Amino acid sequence: MASGIVRLFCLTSLLPVVASVTLLPPMSARAQVSAQPAGTVPVPVPVPVPVAPPAAPADPSLPAPADPNNSPPLVLDSSLLSLEGGQRLMDEAGKAVAAQDYDGAAKKLLEARQVFNQLSNFYQELGGSFSGIDNRIADSLRRKALDTAQMRDQATYQLALVHRAQNKPELAVPLLVQIIRSQQPTRELGKKAYQQLFELGFVDAPYPRAAGESKPAGESKPAGQSGASQPRKPDK
Repeated sequence: MASGIVRLFCLTSLLPVVASVTLLPPMSARAQVSAQPAGTVPVPVPVPVPVAPPAAPADPSLPAPADPNNSPPLVLDSSLLSLEGGQRLMDEAGKAVAAQDYDGAAKKLLEARQVFNQLSNFYQELGGSFSGIDNRIADSLRRKALDTAQMRDQATYQLALVHRAQNKPELAVPLLVQIIRSQQPTRELGKKAYQQLFELGFVDAPYPRAAGESKPAGESKPAGQSGASQPRKPDK
């Protein structure tokens, strides 16, 4: 009897403990509820965005990119294929002549002649391309073609004089004939070239005639020839 009473007492004393353990929520659940109060919306945690490193400063030694809408004209002063490049060759030839280095002068004059002739060819071709499209550009390019042809003939004349100084008339005569064909005998450079031919003995009639010397009967000025003629078009 006594043992039965003891077992009953033990069971009745354990019931409240078991009930309290069963009704308690898990610890993790209690922690979650306490972290977010009732009636609130969870706030997303912002994700950090990587910040790009600052751009490196431009190297001052490198040229800035050119604006295609505001680009200056190409400068060819330091290039051989330019008026300045041809003129430099002419100046170097003059220094070589002063030092009586005729071989060096002939080389420089030949190069200058080729530069001016090539420039004249390019300007003439460009002028023809713009003919009927933009006459202002076409006229400007034609003037450049004539100017560089004049400089070519000047270099050719100086080269002929150098060949005369070298006692090489066989090289001077063809150049002088080319000048007369380009300039016409009525222009100053054409007259000088013909005078050189006369001094070399390649021709025997002086031109222009001395004052008071009459023209042969029946001689007349060729049609279309005048003192305002322009240099011949560039050689191809």
